[in-house]
Amino acid sequence: MLAMFKPVELFIGLRYTRAKRRNHFISFISLASMLGIAIGVWALIVVLSVVNGFQKEVRDRMLGMSSHITVQDFGADLRDYHPIIDALSQHSRVIGAAPYINGEGMVTMNQEVQGVMVRGIVPNMEPQVSDVSRKMVKGSYESLEPGAFRVLIGIEMAHSLSVDVGDKLTLVTPNAMVGPAGILPRMKRFTVGGVFEVGMHEYDSSLMFMHIEDAARLYRMGDSVSGIRLKVDDVYAAPGLTKGLSELLDNEYWVSDWSYRHANYFRALKIEKMMLFIILSLIVAVAAFNIVSTLVMVVTDKQSDIAILRTLGLSPRGVMGVFIVQGTINGLIGTIVGAVTGVITALNIDTWVPALEQAMGIDFLPSSVYYISELPSDLHWNEVGYVTLVAFILSVLSTLYPAWRGSRTQPAEALRYE
Repeated sequence: MLAMFKPVELFIGLRYTRAKRRNHFISFISLASMLGIAIGVWALIVVLSVVNGFQKEVRDRMLGMSSHITVQDFGADLRDYHPIIDALSQHSRVIGAAPYINGEGMVTMNQEVQGVMVRGIVPNMEPQVSDVSRKMVKGSYESLEPGAFRVLIGIEMAHSLSVDVGDKLTLVTPNAMVGPAGILPRMKRFTVGGVFEVGMHEYDSSLMFMHIEDAARLYRMGDSVSGIRLKVDDVYAAPGLTKGLSELLDNEYWVSDWSYRHANYFRALKIEKMMLFIILSLIVAVAAFNIVSTLVMVVTDKQSDIAILRTLGLSPRGVMGVFIVQGTINGLIGTIVGAVTGVITALNIDTWVPALEQAMGIDFLPSSVYYISELPSDLHWNEVGYVTLVAFILSVLSTLYPAWRGSRTQPAEALRYE
């Protein structure tokens, strides 16, 4: 009755899939191929989700201290920046804007010397574009006052210089001054007003914040600033907004986004992710090759069945369809099982891994070594679709040769010794 509603190839292929085989070795190979595809799909989804999680975690930490978009003058300091901020703030996608001054110098404390990046900020505007006010572990963000000459330093810089809140350190800038003794570097004593921890070595070890007025006085910038930092409502939309913001300013200023400043890093992550996808896809390819082996043995085992079907009028194309259906079902089951298992694992990895660490007494990512001590996961459904599609296509392709070989069976030859 079922054959009346479905093509005969589909009916027979499904029947072969459900039927118990006389040859248990064929059943074992068939099960191994399905299990191999499931493991490959599961591994691909989980690994890609973990890579996405690490990439998101690093990007969030990086952009927590860096701006989404930066506006600078071409080869000069930015003067009369207040009208520029007012104009940019009118854009519907801009949710924060703040001026800044960038500088370099060396910090000395006792016998310790370390190079630093200095950033002058406006304390009441900076929280609009960065997270430094929320990353304080010691001291106070509000200690940055004009003329107080206080600084905020990263926790690693505090450890390397052996300083704490309230200690004084000397900042040496490359802006030289001429005196009776000749050319001397500019030096200024600052008080540590607070210590922050971002979780990135680049910032925690070499970044120093001070009030923008103190930075302007230190670097002799007057009323000028290095540029304006912007925060937009969608960080991924920042690359597409730079052109519009530049046109809003009549193309008089250089507008760049976070992907431009960190292009090499994110390009390396993208290449790494692509290579992981290709390498792990080989697991699926090997499992799909097992489908070839299974179907070749099934074709050999079913020679008499094929001959009978041919004598009953089934065309060679129909025979080919029978084995394509059978192999595709095996691949489809493995793909679905792997996809479901992978999605469940990726969505719960942040709770399962700590439980596994506790059970085994092992810390996979010790906080003393790694900045990111937890295993993050960020599941992208489009990638789940790509992985399952690739696995399914490989499964279908692996059925073609055995199915073609079965369609070449000659009834007379197959039934000669029956």
